[in-house]
Amino acid sequence: MINRYWRIFATGSAFFLFGFGGVILSLLVFPIVRLKYLGKEQQRRASARKVVHKTFKMFIGYMQLMGIMKLEIDNGELLKASKGTIVIANHPSLIDVVVLISIIENADCVVKADLFKNPFLKGVVSNTGYINNEADPDKFMNDCQTTFDDGNNLIVFPEGTRTTPGEKMKFKRGAANIALRTNTNVTPILLFVTPTTLSKELAWYQIPESRFTFKLVVKPEISIKKYVATDVVSNSVRALTRDLLKYYNEELSLYERVN
Repeated sequence: MINRYWRIFATGSAFFLFGFGGVILSLLVFPIVRLKYLGKEQQRRASARKVVHKTFKMFIGYMQLMGIMKLEIDNGELLKASKGTIVIANHPSLIDVVVLISIIENADCVVKADLFKNPFLKGVVSNTGYINNEADPDKFMNDCQTTFDDGNNLIVFPEGTRTTPGEKMKFKRGAANIALRTNTNVTPILLFVTPTTLSKELAWYQIPESRFTFKLVVKPEISIKKYVATDVVSNSVRALTRDLLKYYNEELSLYERVN
């Protein structure tokens, strides 16, 4: 019982530090970055993303140090070699994007418009240039193309929201649309959180009896060449979305059976 209360406290302290860290970055760190790279927008965004990468790495390190979680990475070398691709993943927990950014130094991501109004995170998403999912369609696609041209990996969750345990996955067409309209390959990542925690239906304080394991499995890059070869983009987007969903259902089922 004491151990459980300790982990509730530790989890609460981690999220407090996360919010507080966002404010500190916005008020103290990013202004310095803006001054250092005045008039150099690309370098400024890249520097801000590197700051967030290192900050998130410290956050995940804190959660491990406090006995909240254990992080395991399979095939991490594939991510290190990845450049200018779409990184997609299933979405089982609240900290998925934090973990991904903590291990992908050149990470950009598509974020919900609400984050640009969040008092703790709006400074982070604005200074890094993360892409607003409700931006004008032309601007949105131009921003995606620019980030690939800069050599960044763009993190996208095809489900659009956290997975509800026990329900079938449903993929939106956003990731496939970006891939085909920018002619960019896809790097799939499988995420497993065991036991289930920080999921859509659980509050942050509803923690498991023991520390949870966050398992990240990087899979080989998926080429979109055969989808680009077709004449009608909308049909190709539907086909790629369907095939990506099938791929995830098969890979997740296979991994869970084996493990």
